[in-house]
Amino acid sequence: MAGHSKWANIQHRKGAQDAKRSKIFTKLIREITVAARLFGAELDSNPRLKLAIDKAKGSNMPKDTIEKAVKKGAEGLEGDNMESTRYEGYGPSGIAVIVDCLTDNKNRTVAAVRHAFTKFGGNLGTDGSVSYMFKKQGLIRLDNTSNEEDVMEIALDAGAEDVQEVEDGYIEIVTSPETYDSVKEALANNNHTILESDISFIPDNYTPVEDEEVKERIEKLLNMLDDVDDVQEVYHNAEL
Repeated sequence: MAGHSKWANIQHRKGAQDAKRSKIFTKLIREITVAARLFGAELDSNPRLKLAIDKAKGSNMPKDTIEKAVKKGAEGLEGDNMESTRYEGYGPSGIAVIVDCLTDNKNRTVAAVRHAFTKFGGNLGTDGSVSYMFKKQGLIRLDNTSNEEDVMEIALDAGAEDVQEVEDGYIEIVTSPETYDSVKEALANNNHTILESDISFIPDNYTPVEDEEVKERIEKLLNMLDDVDDVQEVYHNAEL
């Protein structure tokens, strides 16, 4: 039987990205620049930069834009004052939310994030208050024309943790962050079409939300967080 789609965890985030291409380009450029500044321009020794560039390519960012962002970061031309920060909290109906940011002004960022939570009936928590409910994992989605048995053999041999056909007929592969690249490469080398892939925080369990009014408030909260310039990623455990 098909299982529950783990991709549901980031559907909202990706949908928001597609609707706001210019804002997403700005956030992706910021991540590329900071990753290159912190760990250098060589992809083999900088997995954070490699993932950022993969996301940029997935959003159809022009090659020269990516190269300029890498150069600016590697040469220390931009991003010197940026630092990573994470906020955790509870949204409507007690859903768990993680907000990852890049900022040069933590006071500004925490004020904007707190305002979004408060506006829609949530509240910020302390460090670690909800992150224990999530696990950082690689997630790869293949189209429904792939042979599940063949995918399973290839993916597991390359180090995947789980392979399953999900409710909508697609195949999803879960990996550790360390085996993410090797599994992707093995699948691509065996002519399996990768539709989407990411390293994301996946909740251990999802919180079902049936009430339409609560759903609407959750969506508004997630949208408002997405609109904060300093926010890079938003993760949640709501099953919408």
